[in-house]
Amino acid sequence: MKSVPRKTFAAVLAGSALILTATSCSSDTAEAAPAPESTFVSKSVIEAGESNPMIAQGVAIGGGTAVYKTSGLGPSASNKAAPEGTPESYIDSQFSGGVLPPGVTVTEAQGIGVLKKIRDNLEAQGLTLEDVVTMRVFLDNAPGTERADYAGWNRAYRQFFANTNLDTGDTELVPMGTAAPAAPIERNSARPSRFALEVGSLPVAGWLVEVEVDAVYPDGKQPS
Repeated sequence: MKSVPRKTFAAVLAGSALILTATSCSSDTAEAAPAPESTFVSKSVIEAGESNPMIAQGVAIGGGTAVYKTSGLGPSASNKAAPEGTPESYIDSQFSGGVLPPGVTVTEAQGIGVLKKIRDNLEAQGLTLEDVVTMRVFLDNAPGTERADYAGWNRAYRQFFANTNLDTGDTELVPMGTAAPAAPIERNSARPSRFALEVGSLPVAGWLVEVEVDAVYPDGKQPS
């Protein structure tokens, strides 16, 4: 039998040592306990001392959190009593025949309709308004006015968001138009981060309000 050259034999020994070392490292890795998965989903940052703020200063979102982003949604043309393409034609069906209670503005009525559509959009994905973390609002001024109706929009917003006391958990009463504050349309403790701004026009004639939101799936839930 021919003897194995020394250089070849040394190479075989070196290769064996590498295999043993790699096996040892692999074993150590396999035996190490896996790092615990974070269950942090999101957290609204609220100014200290605020028990009923309208919006958050910001929202922290966990790295592994599933986020759902809606498209921009506007009101539905529910009021057949008004001419097509007018702001009044987009008054929510909650107001029969487009007749608004005292102090309720067209922007407020449209805002209520838009937030109902946001709610429906989220529910179709297994989410609720409680899961909303950010919101972007675009407002157009009504014909004959010089600026967007921020006050009317904010009243509509409070009907669906930020209507609980963060200290006590009690429901906060909210006004609709000039009526006395009453129970909101939907109780919701969520305080998303939000911006609202006036734009030159919206994509559909008659729209005064368009909204898009981001919502996060609660821990343990995933998109269907």
